[in-house]
Amino acid sequence: MLPRSLLLAILSCCTPLARAAEVGAGGAAPAAGGAPELGASALQMVFGLLAVLALLLGTLWLLKRLSQPRGPVAGLMRVVAGVAVGPRERVVILELGNSWLVLGVAPGQVSTLAEIPRQEIPAAASASPPDLPAWLRQVVKQRGKP
Repeated sequence: MLPRSLLLAILSCCTPLARAAEVGAGGAAPAAGGAPELGASALQMVFGLLAVLALLLGTLWLLKRLSQPRGPVAGLMRVVAGVAVGPRERVVILELGNSWLVLGVAPGQVSTLAEIPRQEIPAAASASPPDLPAWLRQVVKQRGKP
């Protein structure tokens, strides 16, 4: 069942279409005094926009949920690391069971460069990057000194 606010938004978007169909089918045109107010049409436009955005976000969430691997295959492969070696080329380390595959990835092509046994990732490699504001302060201090 649709939420009431979404249902009202959809219905408010459809009413101008129904009025236009009446006028186009030979119905009487609305009187000049019956023209919708600016606030009402702006509100209708906002509700229509919100309905479209909600539909878009719902579709993206559903696609994300459906594209995730399920079952025993879900934890079979994991990308350990990757580095760009060109504008569209990368070298990627893929963990597959107890081994790592070193892959060269280019547009339309994936090549196995090496296969090595699984290793522990050093603590320095898995640490977070340095604090950017502190690094910038240090660089500015060093440049300010003659």
